[in-house]
Amino acid sequence: MTNPTLDRETPLRVLQDAIDRVVDTQHDAIAAAAALGADALAGDGVLQAFGTGHSRAFAMEITGRAGGLVPTNQLAINDLALFGGAPAAEIIDPTCERDPGLAPRVLALHEVHPEDLFLIASNSGINGSVVEMARLARANGNRVVAVTSLAHSASMTSRHPSGLRLADLADVVIDNCAVPGDAGYPLPGGSRIASTSTMTGVLIAQLITAEICARLLARGIEPPVLRSANIDGGDAHNAVLLARYGSRVRPMEP
Repeated sequence: MTNPTLDRETPLRVLQDAIDRVVDTQHDAIAAAAALGADALAGDGVLQAFGTGHSRAFAMEITGRAGGLVPTNQLAINDLALFGGAPAAEIIDPTCERDPGLAPRVLALHEVHPEDLFLIASNSGINGSVVEMARLARANGNRVVAVTSLAHSASMTSRHPSGLRLADLADVVIDNCAVPGDAGYPLPGGSRIASTSTMTGVLIAQLITAEICARLLARGIEPPVLRSANIDGGDAHNAVLLARYGSRVRPMEP
């Protein structure tokens, strides 16, 4: 019996195809999200980014990174332990993201203004904490951008008591173009590899950031861009911009 072999080129094509689908199909949604982002920043708002599981990569790409925008703040479940006094054991379970009760507790640890824009990422779009975060943001008068897999979300039942999914609560929905289950390349034994949502989420984050900067420049506003702390003058440049937002923008852990 011949052992099955892995075609190493096919996973690469799966990843490239996902990028191509986002570029080809999500331009209008990304532009709409950036328009909301530019309005928020021009109105002294902050971009509030939230994701759980591997969707945290999207929130991290939006916030606190060189070449990104300074008025960005990451909301995270681990804030409950870092800043809220919760025991680490409470949030170490990866299924805790299903609990809608975590969202208001995370929000209570941050300073959120009505002009802030929420950018919420979830591949499935069904877990209680992300749906509740979107619901609370909308109830507070904030606009919401969702980054999610529409194919995955449509194939699953919501875990939120309302039965709603993240996409149902968003002003703008950006499809990350992932397949249900995220991984796009099947192995002979039934498992799948080549997960695409993190990669396309990071791409979407960068495209939103670039489009926001273009829109701010068109209004005659200098984009408040974070410079690398590892170049000369980076710390001084960033300190001036961060001082404008104070506690509204929380530094990220190293």
